[in-house]
Amino acid sequence: MTAVLDPPVRRGKTAVWALGALALATGALESVVTPTLPLLQRELDMSPAEGALLSIVLLTTGALITPVAGKFGDRYGGKRVLIRLMAVVCAGGLVSAVAPNLPVLLVGQVLQGAMVGALPLSFILVRKHLPEGESKVAIGVVSGLFVGGGMAGTLSAGPVAEGLSRHWMFALPTLAVIGSTLLVKRLMPYDPPGRSDDSGVDWRGLVLLSGTLVTLMLVLALAPDLLAQPLLLGALILVLAAFVTGWIAVERRAASPMVDLRMLARPAVWQSCVLTFLICVGTSAAVYLVPQLFAVPSDEYGFGASATEIGFFLLPGALAASLAGPIGGFGARRFGSRAVVAAGTIMMAAGLIALAAVHTDAWHLVIGKALVALANGLCVTALVTRTATSVDQSDTGIATSLVLVTRVLGFAVGVQLSGALLTASTPSGSDTPAESAFVTGFVIAGALTALSLLVVRTMNRGAKE
Repeated sequence: MTAVLDPPVRRGKTAVWALGALALATGALESVVTPTLPLLQRELDMSPAEGALLSIVLLTTGALITPVAGKFGDRYGGKRVLIRLMAVVCAGGLVSAVAPNLPVLLVGQVLQGAMVGALPLSFILVRKHLPEGESKVAIGVVSGLFVGGGMAGTLSAGPVAEGLSRHWMFALPTLAVIGSTLLVKRLMPYDPPGRSDDSGVDWRGLVLLSGTLVTLMLVLALAPDLLAQPLLLGALILVLAAFVTGWIAVERRAASPMVDLRMLARPAVWQSCVLTFLICVGTSAAVYLVPQLFAVPSDEYGFGASATEIGFFLLPGALAASLAGPIGGFGARRFGSRAVVAAGTIMMAAGLIALAAVHTDAWHLVIGKALVALANGLCVTALVTRTATSVDQSDTGIATSLVLVTRVLGFAVGVQLSGALLTASTPSGSDTPAESAFVTGFVIAGALTALSLLVVRTMNRGAKE
């Protein structure tokens, strides 16, 4: 006999497919900037440093939004918070679509950053509306569709931008996000709010962390121009130091801090944070420099690749990143996190040094970028697994949020330093940086990644996760 599903379970399964459609659309919207960044720099007259800033704004906003979204989801209900977050994302997508210049596009990307908080909320909803066994499968489906959307965005962004315009590159996935959000609103059952948390949200910590990240990005982005103005550069550094000092003081005293710095006293946590930072610096250098190198004119030392061609060149890296998560999780369970992180670190350092030494053919860059993407996925998955299993269950969110913040810091520093390096090495009157800047960027990233092996050695062999 054919089993008959209970109405709530049937509704839950239908709603999961709506969440999957939303994940597919948001993944596509998130990924359109990377393959088209050289095109955006030309059309909006951006320097490499400004392009680097554009490429990390969404991720930075997401890191700030995610812990707040999770807390609000527990307090007011996941569906209610998710719909409001997606309204912000849709507004950001529309702003990006009509943006006439870089400042307006940055505003759009800041608003789009709310999408990073949508995926954890989707997982909360899946667990609430499906039995435990089915919820694990559904979470995998939603995660896979988000990755699939990223691949679709990587491939389609270039043809859309070149065939229609950069405005449609943002508009089409935004329309898909609007449609899938309405579908979720219609099909997803409301989940009851959780118990009220008397500790509230750490707004002061959130504001100070935001100020820290924004000031850090400004210092890194403007450093080449500010070297001739030491007083202004010194003032920005003092502002950055004030934000950091104030944030640390607030987080140490808050009843429910957004980031509990006391967790850093635990070896498993501080080791994971340091390793995540160094690895993400290396990864982000490749993420930024490889598309820029593809776009350098072929009559110089580059390949003169169009946005469409860059998207195809980056696809193997996206595929490698999608495989890295499950491989890293299996490896951490089978061999332990230390072995996976060590293998990933060696692979990434080798890939970055190889990119510095050999980049005369497109396939050199394709393979090097894929190696870096695979290594990053292996390392980050193993480090998150190690962090989550090394603390009490009640501290999992706090500990993993520290890794999230250091991941964003690593990406911000790596991308901004790479952009500043290209800006500083671009001759006056030219739009093309010196080839040595790319070599230097890859070498520095590879050296920092290799240094992280010193921290890997301090990790105990421990139990397999």
